[in-house]
Amino acid sequence: MFRLRDRRLGGIPARLLLSVPRALEWACGTVGVGIFAIVVYAGLRGEQNFTSNLAPTAVYVIFWVGIPIASAFVGDLFRVFNPWRAVARTAAAAWRAAGREPRPLLGAYPARIGRYPAAATLVAFAWLELVYPSKDDPRLLAILALIYAALQLAGMAAYGVETWTARADGFSVYFSFIGSLAPLDWRGRKLRLRPPLLGAREIEPLAGTSAVLFALIGSTSFDGFSNGDIWYAVGPHLQDFFSNFGLGPIGAYECAGTIGLAFWVGLVAAIYRVGLLGMARATRRSVAELSDQFVHTLVPIAFGYMLAHYFSLLVLQGQAIGYLVSDPLGHGSNLFGTAEFLVNYNLISFAAIWYVQILAIVGGHVGGIVLSHERGLDTFTSLRQSVTAQQWMLVVMVAFTCLALWILSAVTTATG
Repeated sequence: MFRLRDRRLGGIPARLLLSVPRALEWACGTVGVGIFAIVVYAGLRGEQNFTSNLAPTAVYVIFWVGIPIASAFVGDLFRVFNPWRAVARTAAAAWRAAGREPRPLLGAYPARIGRYPAAATLVAFAWLELVYPSKDDPRLLAILALIYAALQLAGMAAYGVETWTARADGFSVYFSFIGSLAPLDWRGRKLRLRPPLLGAREIEPLAGTSAVLFALIGSTSFDGFSNGDIWYAVGPHLQDFFSNFGLGPIGAYECAGTIGLAFWVGLVAAIYRVGLLGMARATRRSVAELSDQFVHTLVPIAFGYMLAHYFSLLVLQGQAIGYLVSDPLGHGSNLFGTAEFLVNYNLISFAAIWYVQILAIVGGHVGGIVLSHERGLDTFTSLRQSVTAQQWMLVVMVAFTCLALWILSAVTTATG
């Protein structure tokens, strides 16, 4: 019988490409702090509209979409540019220079909390993006950015810079998960070349790791679903339901959107849970153990969903950076001579966008199957158990694929 066990990709070693000097790492952190300051200042002092202020495009397009797409190909770049991490590390270095070793104020990070704060952050950001009516308010985004940075600095002081970044900072966790799929691995100021996808195998299965991925896949699913015919029919009825409790139009709209977002996050969790229950019954392993072993297989799916849904936003709306960098406040400046740049909405055809979306969805699920196969070979001692487990994970992957394609077709029909 043909034994797949002899063909594990995980046996391919990573190859060291180069070492990065410490000064460059600190310079990247300084750049990150500078960009953060510019975006916040633009949000607070610039024109308060989406099209002429740098902040909304920087947050929703470049930060939320551009960074993870880049990370999937070149690794977790956000880590070195992370502005709050850079500030915290600078404070720690100054503390050491004064002859005192910085210690976490609250001691060890609680293991039971794990990555649940990161999951909560991502759900909150999704709610802001998908539900809150004033999401494009530049001043609001700037204030929220300052609040979030302050919370991150407090968390790093309480539990340590690297521990907090890897567990509780929702954006750092998100970008690092996607970066684990890249063929480039940035670690300890060393750049290594590795097989694509397999970096996800090294994600530590802490408590809340699955919740992070449920939040990512579920929120993206709801974003697509909310632009389809079914939500257009159901949403108004939900709003009417909440209006009966005395809520105004905005409050009813927010409650309906919150229900929709929660439903899709829960549905993603339920599909994955069904797969785990099937695996547990077939292999006589616990659901908790299997979840820890296979949760990383959701990372390519999360990226595929994100790429399919946001690719057109990045290609089209991302062009606005061309004029926004020259006039970030919308006051008529022309710092780099590009203030007259115009967005070309014909840059890419709808057919090309459609093909990218299909490839992203299918590719993400193929990546999940590859990772599932790799982990199955390492986890199960018998070939029969490995095959049975893969059958259940294949059911999960097919379910996610069909769900994504259905949402995509529904959106296309509604907008067509």
